[in-house]
Amino acid sequence: MTTVGSPAGAVRRPGTTTSAYPRHLAGRLGGAAVSLFAVLVTSFFLFRIIPGDPVKAMTHGMPTSAAQMATLREQFGLDLPLWQQFTDYCAKALTGDLGMSYQFRAPVGELIAQKLPATLLLTGVAVVLYSALGLWLGTRTAWRHGGLGDRLHTGVALTLWSVPSFWLGLLLIIVFSVGVGPVPGMFPTGGMESGGETGLAYVLDVAHHMVLPVLTLVAVGYAQTLLVMRASLLDEMGGDYLTTARAKGLRDDLVRRRHAVPNALLPTVTMIFINLGHVAAGSILVETVFSWPGLGGLFYQALSVPDLPLVQGLFVVFAGAMIVMNLLADLLYPLLDPRVGR
Repeated sequence: MTTVGSPAGAVRRPGTTTSAYPRHLAGRLGGAAVSLFAVLVTSFFLFRIIPGDPVKAMTHGMPTSAAQMATLREQFGLDLPLWQQFTDYCAKALTGDLGMSYQFRAPVGELIAQKLPATLLLTGVAVVLYSALGLWLGTRTAWRHGGLGDRLHTGVALTLWSVPSFWLGLLLIIVFSVGVGPVPGMFPTGGMESGGETGLAYVLDVAHHMVLPVLTLVAVGYAQTLLVMRASLLDEMGGDYLTTARAKGLRDDLVRRRHAVPNALLPTVTMIFINLGHVAAGSILVETVFSWPGLGGLFYQALSVPDLPLVQGLFVVFAGAMIVMNLLADLLYPLLDPRVGR
């Protein structure tokens, strides 16, 4: 029997979802493990094709003899065969040791831990804001598709989605930090704090510095969420189960909230979890444009050397966060739609 609130044809058989879920879980966990190993392999070999000698970059401008250069290469393990470097890297990475930064002469894990809170603060706030805004507007525009509001919101979203985030950030700095015409400069051009503030004044100062970078991330992120949610809900609106719900006398608002929206959430849930994975990576370009002291700026600094252990460690953290979030989304699917994972 087809139930109201479930797409037509979705027959629920007792025990089917429960018995299939362990197989679904095992398959997803195995896929995540393979993906993590692929990330380790990629992170090691990909950044070794970057032109440049890390030792020469570190000693640039300093009188260094050939013997000293050789000592540094030996100290960082760069004199070993490539296969041995790879096996050592994998063995250490599996124990949580991401190596020692060439540039900062500090453990990569410690450097990442120092910069991670700033990135989580910036991108975490942005993800929450643009996910909520995108879901709300996407639902409203789809339910009233074809109207003026739908055309206006869709047009704005398509425009913002196609705008490079770094370009939008630079534009906001010019208008709201430097000031253009009658618009005065109201926000800092970069950084996370002015310095010297404590307590509530410090919180307000950080919030003041966050306005433009968060606005940049929200403008691009909400557009993507809105368009995906709108397209998904439009696909559901022709379903027979919605007609059945209306025939039972349910108000249009209840039909939307209780039946249409839950069944349209799967694609949007995928994107939201992917965006949560991006919280660890932050936005490298946006953080660089606004001089935000997070992982994005650290990654840019590491690439400029190149600081191979730091670049590799950040790549593993970024990719690992994406894999974990995708795994969580996959494990959540059967709870939202019992047909998934059968």
